[in-house]
Amino acid sequence: MDPNQTKQKPLADTSTSDEERFEDASCKEFNEKAVDEVIQQVTGISVGVSPKTNTSSSSEQTEKFVDCRSDAGSDEEMLEKEKESDSVTQNDDFVDDESQRDWEKGLSEEEKLSNKAKADELKAQGNDLFKQGDFEKSADVYTEALRICPVEYSAERSILYANRAAAKTKLNFKPSAIDDCTKAIEHNPKYLKALLRRATLYEEADKLDESLEDFKKILELDPANVEARAAQLRLPPKIQERNERLKEEMMGKLKDLGNMILRPFGLSTQNFEMKQDPSSGSYSINFKSGK
Repeated sequence: MDPNQTKQKPLADTSTSDEERFEDASCKEFNEKAVDEVIQQVTGISVGVSPKTNTSSSSEQTEKFVDCRSDAGSDEEMLEKEKESDSVTQNDDFVDDESQRDWEKGLSEEEKLSNKAKADELKAQGNDLFKQGDFEKSADVYTEALRICPVEYSAERSILYANRAAAKTKLNFKPSAIDDCTKAIEHNPKYLKALLRRATLYEEADKLDESLEDFKKILELDPANVEARAAQLRLPPKIQERNERLKEEMMGKLKDLGNMILRPFGLSTQNFEMKQDPSSGSYSINFKSGK
């Protein structure tokens, strides 16, 4: 073969543009790994094999993808306990006021009075059961009373809801107890006992803002209330401490996200400084040039 006809292979271009380097750093494997790292750092959840990249069977893919908790202990146990604790209340204690109101349109006044008397008897039974420590049965009896007590008797229904909330509190059904307190307050906005119980439950559930609002309402109705006065002093510092903690956690998450975005450029959040404007409280971000 004539050497002159031999085609010379072009020399490989060893120079790589910034754009190509970024594209190479942004390849699928890098992105998925980086995103998984950030998800784990920000949420505490360790993501397993993604269904898109897993070559095993579909059932195995689903199982691996769903089972992505890094700590299969405390959180799952707590969730299971919450499900168990709410199982009784979810099964048979729902009271539909609107449907009951529609049904009562066909009742005479005599029938409504008779139903109210039956509800009063059931309330007395529920109170006795509560005093005996049979909180589950007392909650069931209060539910029976609510389903027969005419909706127009707001004061009576308010007491029934508040009593059932007390029974649920003893059973540690706190979210459901809060709902019952709310129903009691809807029927009687000035019901101090229901407001106090809900405020306490809110605080125990770490819903501090809601708790403080309830205690403020209590003080409007009863300025000398000792519990509400104590809460007015106790809750604001706790709320401020919680807000500072949440702000620090959020800034940490934003820093992790920023590092993920800046990593392909050989930068990190350490290359930037954040300054707060004292007058407005807003932040500005400035690049720190190397010296």
